[in-house]
Amino acid sequence: MQPIDLSGKRILLTHAEAFMGPALHDMFKRCGAEVIAAQGALANPGEAEAVIEQAGQIDALVANLGVPAPNTPAVDVTDDEWKLMFTHMVDPLQRLVRAALPKMIERQSGKILLMGSASALRGIKRASSYSAARGAQLAYIRSVALEAAPHNVKINAIAQNFVDNPTYFPEDIQANPAFQARLKREVPLGRLVSAEEDASFAAYLCSDAADCFVGQIFPVCGGWAD
Repeated sequence: MQPIDLSGKRILLTHAEAFMGPALHDMFKRCGAEVIAAQGALANPGEAEAVIEQAGQIDALVANLGVPAPNTPAVDVTDDEWKLMFTHMVDPLQRLVRAALPKMIERQSGKILLMGSASALRGIKRASSYSAARGAQLAYIRSVALEAAPHNVKINAIAQNFVDNPTYFPEDIQANPAFQARLKREVPLGRLVSAEEDASFAAYLCSDAADCFVGQIFPVCGGWAD
């Protein structure tokens, strides 16, 4: 397989220290991109806009947004839990896109990629607040992508689950025999998707080779959802 060429690309990666951030940062650099690594959850008003402004001209925005999923029955989900999910995953996405898109439209060039979750594609018990926020992300991406495509700005999402990352599958979880049995039982692939496999696909979606995708939601979950 030919290496993905991101040479000359400036990519803004959010929440670079968490979720898929470290793997994405490493992969983008290996592919030749200049990576602007933004730290923090960008959950407060004004933070996302400031990050876009400080980054300057970018060829791609990778919205890497995640928060540990609660394990709460739907009838016990509090207003605070519900708000937390949307504050950390939905609000920053909208602010990032709103701030980045005008300059991309002006240049008639750009890509936006969301690192989302397959929990929005298949029901999960005791994860209603988390899944709702992840679903809102995907619905937003689909809609905005249609507006941006005529301006040569391509917006898509990776909907992942059972991908090796420290936020959702830390080492202690992976070492649990019950979790390994669950992998064999629930995931057709029979293992976690590696961080490198996921990041490699993200790099492809940020490359010129992926100019034909508009508002696509790509499940990366070992066959767990489609």
